[in-house]
Amino acid sequence: MTIKQALKAKNKLVKSIGENTKLMQQYNSVEVGNQRPYSTEVLFNQISKDTLELAELKSKIHKANTPVLGDIFYMSELKSMIQALKKMDCTEGKSNKDRYRMESELVMTSEISLVTRNEMVKSMEDRIENIQDKLDIFNATTEI
Repeated sequence: MTIKQALKAKNKLVKSIGENTKLMQQYNSVEVGNQRPYSTEVLFNQISKDTLELAELKSKIHKANTPVLGDIFYMSELKSMIQALKKMDCTEGKSNKDRYRMESELVMTSEISLVTRNEMVKSMEDRIENIQDKLDIFNATTEI
């Protein structure tokens, strides 16, 4: 099994655990005399089995990813930087009166302009894409 296949299997297990947990929580208590659509004991046993399988699979994936962990962590940090940059106010120029100020007009300036910020984001997105391409090849060819 390749890492790519293991990641798909991991996602299926996560989905199954989530769905079964929801059913278990929803149908544990039913009114006396009503039919129970799902056995919470059966669901719990399946969740327990899937959870053990998920933990083992995650461990194998993590061990197999050792050679590219730096890339994985760097890509994650780039994504965080992009989020922060996108939230950054880059307002410049005159703006209407601020309701908390007495002056009739504000003049704003930013150290990093909107255009520069967007170029920075694009550059980081390009780096992420390159790393992701490298990881896709690694995941498709690395056996666990």
